[in-house]
Amino acid sequence: MNITRSLKPADAKPDWYVVDATGIPLGRLSTQIAMRLRGKHKPSFTAHADAGDNIIVINAEKVGLTGYKAQNSKFFYHTGFIGGIKEILMGDELKGKHPERVIERAVKRMLPKESALARKQFKKLHVYAGETHPHEAQQPKVWNGNVKEGK
Repeated sequence: MNITRSLKPADAKPDWYVVDATGIPLGRLSTQIAMRLRGKHKPSFTAHADAGDNIIVINAEKVGLTGYKAQNSKFFYHTGFIGGIKEILMGDELKGKHPERVIERAVKRMLPKESALARKQFKKLHVYAGETHPHEAQQPKVWNGNVKEGK
């Protein structure tokens, strides 16, 4: 007789991983990151518990974009003032001040919508534009973002 075990949030042991985004296509990278943030790669996955890992992404400005996404994909934001809707192209945002927002936005849209659990899981994503990150004390394992590795 097989018994399905539910993971308690206190029993979850999150790992820390660092991934270099250089040249990896944005969609493939974000799906793998979202899966690891939720903990779906672990045999002890439970939908209502936060059992995912912490992910550190470095070199966010060097993420790969396929096709014409750099010229055609637009993101909209609002300044807060009347008529203050602005748009920015994905390629311009990668070259601009905050290139990490492209990866953050892609991953956030792949997590469950509008829930406290999704917000908690999203906080475990740390994206940095350059090579350095302040999480050396956690001793993160190197993960290359490959679909086949880590399963």
